Amino acid sequence: MSTDAELLDAWRNGDRKSGEELFERHFDAVARFFRNKVDHGIDDLIQRTFLACVESKDKFRGDSSFRTYLFGVAHNVLGKHFRSKKRHGDKIDFGVTSVFDLSPSPSVIVAKHREQQVLLQALRKIPLDHQIVLELYYWEKLSAREVAEVVQVPEGTARTRIRRAKQLLEEEMAKLMGNKDQLETTIANLDSWAASLRDQVRG
Repeated sequence: MSTDAELLDAWRNGDRKSGEELFERHFDAVARFFRNKVDHGIDDLIQRTFLACVESKDKFRGDSSFRTYLFGVAHNVLGKHFRSKKRHGDKIDFGVTSVFDLSPSPSVIVAKHREQQVLLQALRKIPLDHQIVLELYYWEKLSAREVAEVVQVPEGTARTRIRRAKQLLEEEMAKLMGNKDQLETTIANLDSWAASLRDQVRG
């Protein structure tokens, strides 16, 4: 199987099928990135992300993985999407504002278990900057260094943001989940619950 770098190199040299294979390989991950953050127009955001990648493919120098680069593009597309929804002159601080603040409707994802439902709701209620780093860290298994590259902050800042995001997530889960024992068990097994949601988020 060709690596991402080999497919990208072939695509740059005019092999369109290699470009299509590259996008197909990463489509699910990009879809996951948007699904718990946007209620409508997800397909359009995915398309915009891949279009931006097509337009800038020659600018990708290979300093990071293509996957990390693609998440960085998706991150920029998401920010532009939310800012376009605000009135002219209004500013959004994604370090404070959550997806729930921007659109309080329920997640489009159907979770099978109470713990999963609470986790999804809690993610949407923490600031967007924190939601993004947690989902990249738990669902996409990106390292702190890779998360830092996606959101364009120093690695130390990314590590701090991940730790703070976990704290905020636990606080929101405590508000949503009345059963203390169930809350403690869910938090103790956060990796497992997050992993169990991964394929459902893609769907």
